[in-house]
Amino acid sequence: MKIDIAEQPGVGLDGQPRPSEDVVVPLPNAVVLLDGATSTRPGRGGGWYARVLAGHLVARLTGYPTMDLADLLAAAIHAVAREHDLVPGDSPSSTVALVRWSAETVEGLVLADSPVVAVTGGGTTLLADHRLAALPRRGGGYRGRLRAGAGYGEEHVAALRAAAAQVGELRNTEGGFWVAEADPDAAYQAVRASWPRAATSLVLLASDGVSCGVDDYGLFDWPAVVELVRTRGPQAVLDEVRAAEESDRDGRRWPRPKVHDDQALAVVDLTPDQG
Repeated sequence: MKIDIAEQPGVGLDGQPRPSEDVVVPLPNAVVLLDGATSTRPGRGGGWYARVLAGHLVARLTGYPTMDLADLLAAAIHAVAREHDLVPGDSPSSTVALVRWSAETVEGLVLADSPVVAVTGGGTTLLADHRLAALPRRGGGYRGRLRAGAGYGEEHVAALRAAAAQVGELRNTEGGFWVAEADPDAAYQAVRASWPRAATSLVLLASDGVSCGVDDYGLFDWPAVVELVRTRGPQAVLDEVRAAEESDRDGRRWPRPKVHDDQALAVVDLTPDQG
């Protein structure tokens, strides 16, 4: 078993470099990938939340190796909210992608838009939570501005804040979308799957700064991503996505909140060691 991780930071809403808000933690029998939501308001943001939540998830994955993944995530969310006085609906948040394996089974859990891809004897299987992407978009918003050539800048940030306020009303609500925040019950809304360990050769976990290459830009599909990983490594996938964004720096072709999002891709090779 081998774990490869490729990461690189994006930019802030001001277009300037800043530390990544993605967090990836490999363990002997699991991988945690979190994507902290970029905040449009000052204060503790998604990167801070993702780092704190990751610590609690790692402690529980290590201390309770057979605990149900949703129970484990719920306990971690509850602990972070209690320790830092977080209030549902008014707290930083993060996506969650968890993969854990035993001698018999590979388990996957996804909450919000950080997908997991498993490669088995039956082909490539996507485990994804599409509820955020499926939300209705009201009017042109920031995407309409970008398509019209308005570009990034202060007016874009204002439009993005308005869009974030609308989407925030649907966070962790029925008919909306679910994400790790301050409500432990969100953990039980995660999308889950499992695969036989003996039939599973590769598992990928990606933040949306990588999956956008499939979902939004159409650069490749997931089987092509798997092939690229196998032939050139996970960094090649990040490079292809970043190159596409460089060709569209004003966001006209692919309207998006920032020119570059943070990128994280973890690849778990479960093929038995032939050495």
